Amino acid sequence: MAEPTPPRGVGRWLAPTLAVLLALAAWQGAVWFWDIPPYLLPGPWRVLQALHADFGSLMASWWVTVRITATALALACVGGVGLATLFSLSRWLEWSLTPFAVVLQVTPVIAVAPLIMILTDSAEATVLVCAWIVAFFPLLANTLAGLRSADAGLRELFRLYGASRWQTLRFLLIPSALPYFLTGLKIAGGLSLIGAVAAEFTAGAAGRNTGLASRILEAAFRTEIPRMFAALVLVAATGVLIHLGFEALGRLLLRRWHDSERG
Repeated sequence: MAEPTPPRGVGRWLAPTLAVLLALAAWQGAVWFWDIPPYLLPGPWRVLQALHADFGSLMASWWVTVRITATALALACVGGVGLATLFSLSRWLEWSLTPFAVVLQVTPVIAVAPLIMILTDSAEATVLVCAWIVAFFPLLANTLAGLRSADAGLRELFRLYGASRWQTLRFLLIPSALPYFLTGLKIAGGLSLIGAVAAEFTAGAAGRNTGLASRILEAAFRTEIPRMFAALVLVAATGVLIHLGFEALGRLLLRRWHDSERG
């Protein structure tokens, strides 16, 4: 049985765009049909009005969240890829340091955020560290899996031809790890945003003004539900943009040679 042909060109974007528009129309229709008051559930039109009315304030907070998310993701890339490379070269190093990486992965950022805030006395530093913690492990694990997935026959061929460790890493292991790294990047991109927003909630609850989470908390305290939804829409839209950006990056880097993007 032949596999279904994936949509291409406009069709690739048309289906999800129509699905989102239908969902928004259904949401707005439900609010009108049941006459739901905006302090319980505002419709998309009311949320858009709130976004327009508080555009300056919300965008300033959005930029803080985006800046911290991007910084944390960049640091996670450096740490995760660097440590994965060292692990691929030394099993002893991997066995010694893996417990620390696992501890970082399983520790909830909500639990450690107050401690980090006490140690750093800075809301931005706290949010940055928390976002880095959640973004680090997917990059480490995926890059390491990619480095280890290189074909055994090719490894042996490199060894027979006397390739140095650097040449093996550059011409065999890194190309093999690239699809895995890009998958880890897509996961870590979303997680770094989630970690940043979660830590911002902790900082906001402690009276520290940071990014979009502070606007959500502020709107919740004042029962300005449309404004709260507007901030949530910005968080969701940022996550979607991050995902789409890394999807495009993956297609750009892999479409000429890797089966995952050539199908």
